[in-house]
Amino acid sequence: MTTTEPTAEPWGPAPDGLDQPHWDGLLAGELRLQRCTACRTWIWGPQAICGHCHSFDLEWNDVEPVGTVYSWNRSWYPYMDEYADNLPYVTVLVELPHADGRRVLGILTDDIDANPEIGDRVVGVFEQPEGATRPLLRWRRADATAEGEQR
Repeated sequence: MTTTEPTAEPWGPAPDGLDQPHWDGLLAGELRLQRCTACRTWIWGPQAICGHCHSFDLEWNDVEPVGTVYSWNRSWYPYMDEYADNLPYVTVLVELPHADGRRVLGILTDDIDANPEIGDRVVGVFEQPEGATRPLLRWRRADATAEGEQR
């Protein structure tokens, strides 16, 4: 396993490189999660061993970046300097049906004043922040994405 070079952003691969394939996927415009080749269990966050069957034979698979809001929170505190000019922001926990319901966190980027609802359909979009070396996966409500495409 290779270690990665630190980046200027507070996000990116962990020093041990375990999640490097996830970040490589984002660079390619894909959401990648681990999956056990023995029992086919989806794994997130990245692990060295399957927690279900204890196999070390794990792979990284592309997952369609669509899901539903499982939980959400509106924050007025800038936990990272990058958020200081974007307050408040909404963090969503998204359940991915194409990964057996595995859940991932992300920022909701559409209509920040409207409260998301549990069960809202969301679509992942890959955004490259200005000056950043790595993209981020952000979430938009499926209806907001469709409206944006029609404009």
